[in-house]
This record gives sequence, C-alpha cells and structure tokens, in this order.
Amino acid sequence: MKKVALFVFREDLMCFIHVLLNALDMKEKGYDIKIVIEGAATKLIPQLSQEGNPMSTQYKKVKEKKLIDGVCRACSTKMKVLKDVEREGLPLADEMHGHPAFSRYINEGYQIINF
Repeated sequence: MKKVALFVFREDLMCFIHVLLNALDMKEKGYDIKIVIEGAATKLIPQLSQEGNPMSTQYKKVKEKKLIDGVCRACSTKMKVLKDVEREGLPLADEMHGHPAFSRYINEGYQIINF
C-alpha cells in the first residue's frame, strides 16, 4: 500500500482544496493518506467549517473519513484558531516543540508532499 502524508502550510484556499481533493482521490484508490495542517493553513479551518461555505464540502468529506491526522498546535495558537480547531474535533500535533514532526511520518514509511 502506498503511504502519503500531505503537509499543507499556505493560507491559500485553492491550494488547500486541491490537497483535500487529492487526499479523497488517493483514499478512494487505496492509498494510506494523512493530511497535516501547518502554518498559515490553520487559519482556513474556521472558514471551511462554516455552514453555507461552498468550499466546505470537500473539507467535510475529508473530516468524516478522518484523513486529517493532525493540526499544528503551535501554529493554531499563533494564528489564533486553536479554539476553532478544538471545536472541530481535529487532532492536534505537537511532538516537535509544538509542531508535527516529519520524522514520525518518514519512520512510518510515508512519502511526504508539501503544499
């Protein structure tokens, strides 16, 4: 089985949506897929979780399938969205000084792709 970890850093909604679309596509094709949300991308979570947002459909699908493996605790705090992340019930990642560690995914055999 192919294992891929998609790390999304940028606060670019279109890029983020493409990460979600690719994650859903890979999952459907049998990949072991994980999404890790870092940096300014954490600021998109409140926006995508709003009812009526036309871009929220893919986010909700990814969330239902539990493809979001972690949201950076340090970046969520810095971007002032930690409460939103917690309200969404998303897992926080903080094993590397408050941030998710690439090494964990590499050690588990994941290919890392950054956005």
